[in-house]
Amino acid sequence: MHKGFLLLAALSGFISVAFGAFGAHGLKQVATPEMIAIFNLGVEYQFYHTFALITVAFAGHWISSRLLVWAGYLFIAGIVFFSGSLYLYALIGAKWTGPITPIGGFCFLIGWLFIALAVWRNRVVELDD
Repeated sequence: MHKGFLLLAALSGFISVAFGAFGAHGLKQVATPEMIAIFNLGVEYQFYHTFALITVAFAGHWISSRLLVWAGYLFIAGIVFFSGSLYLYALIGAKWTGPITPIGGFCFLIGWLFIALAVWRNRVVELDD
């Protein structure tokens, strides 16, 4: 198990729930429906990749690969760049974050690809029934 990834996943999960609640309740008074939808997209992808990070943290028990570790780092980068840029855009109108968002999406894609490659290239330890 990768303890650091599990710790970051727990913190990311906390932030996802807090931001989700804020998006559902606090933003209604200050943001347009379009900005709320953008903010919620950031929350949604952060939450998905929080679970991906948990998966990576525990997958180390069965799969030994640097690709798996890199997948974890890429998911963290994706959360920061993709979700973070959407949060900044929705909250403060930071249009300069537009080019950053696809970088985060690319990090997510490569992270998933690295998990697939780690599984493909390594022998998986089978659990006894």
